[in-house]
Amino acid sequence: MSIKNAYEKFQQFFNFKFYLEVIVATVLFLYALITDNIVEIIISLLYFIILLEIVRAVIGFIREQRIKIRFLIDAFIILALREFIVNVVKINNEKIDGIDSLLSNSTNFHVLVFSGVLVFLFFLRWLSYFTSPDKHHNKENDLKNNE
Repeated sequence: MSIKNAYEKFQQFFNFKFYLEVIVATVLFLYALITDNIVEIIISLLYFIILLEIVRAVIGFIREQRIKIRFLIDAFIILALREFIVNVVKINNEKIDGIDSLLSNSTNFHVLVFSGVLVFLFFLRWLSYFTSPDKHHNKENDLKNNE
């Protein structure tokens, strides 16, 4: 194997980012297993993703002088998922036997509310996709190019 061939393989490895993602996920998973902190690592990663989405929205606002609502909706979806995970996994020790137990226990009620919030946010995300000015702008460009 020549040095050039090895360099090309090395370059392909990093261009095809799936392997990099698998390596990082594997290392994080092994660390979580060893330290027995799987839920805490997931929650921390969700916080990181929330910050990334908010920074993406702010940078988009600075560049384009408009807010892309889908970035904020994505951040709120991730925040709701994080709260859902915390309520279900970390602090919920109650059983849901029926509607009465769901509504009488505050933790189970929070799980129900976060489920509704998630459905609503996914609906907003779907609406933001179909009402995006970028989508309409791209369609107009495609029509002009086809003529």
